[in-house]
Amino acid sequence: MNIDVSEFAKPCPCGHTHEISVCGIYIEPGAIRRLPALLDQSGCQNPVILCDENTYEAAGKAVRDLLPGSGLIVLNPENLHANEHGVAMAEEQLDALHTPDVLLAVGSGTIHDITRFIAHKRGLPFVSVPTAASVDGFVSTVAAMTWNGCKKTFPAVAPVLVVADSDIFSRAPHRLNASGFSDLLGKYTALADWKIAHAVTGEYICDRVCQLEYDALKVVCQRLDAIREGGREACEELMYALLLSGLAMQMVGNSRPASGAEHHMSHLWEMEVINGHVNYYHGEKVSVGLVLSSGIYHRAAEEIRRGAFTIRDHMPLEMDLLESSFPDKAMLGEILDENRVNPLDAIQPDTLRAALPDILRSIEEIPTPQELTDMLARAGAGKSLAEIGLPDSMRAPTARLSPYVRARLTFMRMLKLFSFEHDIL
Repeated sequence: MNIDVSEFAKPCPCGHTHEISVCGIYIEPGAIRRLPALLDQSGCQNPVILCDENTYEAAGKAVRDLLPGSGLIVLNPENLHANEHGVAMAEEQLDALHTPDVLLAVGSGTIHDITRFIAHKRGLPFVSVPTAASVDGFVSTVAAMTWNGCKKTFPAVAPVLVVADSDIFSRAPHRLNASGFSDLLGKYTALADWKIAHAVTGEYICDRVCQLEYDALKVVCQRLDAIREGGREACEELMYALLLSGLAMQMVGNSRPASGAEHHMSHLWEMEVINGHVNYYHGEKVSVGLVLSSGIYHRAAEEIRRGAFTIRDHMPLEMDLLESSFPDKAMLGEILDENRVNPLDAIQPDTLRAALPDILRSIEEIPTPQELTDMLARAGAGKSLAEIGLPDSMRAPTARLSPYVRARLTFMRMLKLFSFEHDIL
């Protein structure tokens, strides 16, 4: 099951040129055996493998056996995150090696974000060797990093090749595959947020890219039981869907097609300003954010249909909320810098009111919380605050604060312009 990447760079009705930097994607049993020939064809003579102790055992050792002259960086997986500390540990080992001409990310989300960040910084290509179908960011052009305590998206590079060996990633713990499914399911609110922003502000949107995300969702939603059972074919289909989603982000050049209010909630919890440490996978947090966002959006839609609301003329940054939530001055400074342009300033009340029918149609495309919970349960994925170790009392503060994690316009951020008759949080 391989992906013809040239299809995604064809002329698009949206009028934008979609650039695809990945040259080949291979999803098949024994795919890593292709690596020596692929690297030789690319003229790469000094590869460096980057993995952690767990992914070294899962695949790194086998890759090293295929590339015996390669450099090797093995990170301690304990408290390893995509942050300045993880990057520093990898770069320290990289500096001790001969000059590499390509990096191989052998792992899942954290290893890939560290590798793509370093590859961008050093002007190197990198090759993706996923060890689990756990995230949709394998071919992303950006790196989601926690930097100085704040969740940020940094410019990075997509891999030139993806070599996804189903003999390897199908053996990953089910929890990792469930996390990948959860990450994909979050596209329901991400796409709704994008469509709503387009309806209200005219933000660029590509229908073809949206359809690519819906195609990825269709693939996995038809295979929920098989994904839970963890068979190789189902895992290959999940990986295929994750890579489709990643290509959608690559076509746009950012994470807009795949990240909205649900991801902002996950990022907020990762910043640990209103909660303690949440030791759960990215996708597990995203699925909980998805269920929460869906509930808020559908309740807001009910109030809008009833006409039980007013729209404010303007909504500045909630400085009291931000200052009380981010007592660390450096972190507060990062948040204020992120929000130096308030996306709500671009919205006129009359324009927002005129866009309400389009907003309601977009919300109708999001499954209800119960429908999402049922799908997540069938796939064996997380679905509630309690399942990621957070109390239900975290619901309202998360909804109020998470829109400030990014200055990206979502309906969750837009709700700050509404005053509803009944509390929707």
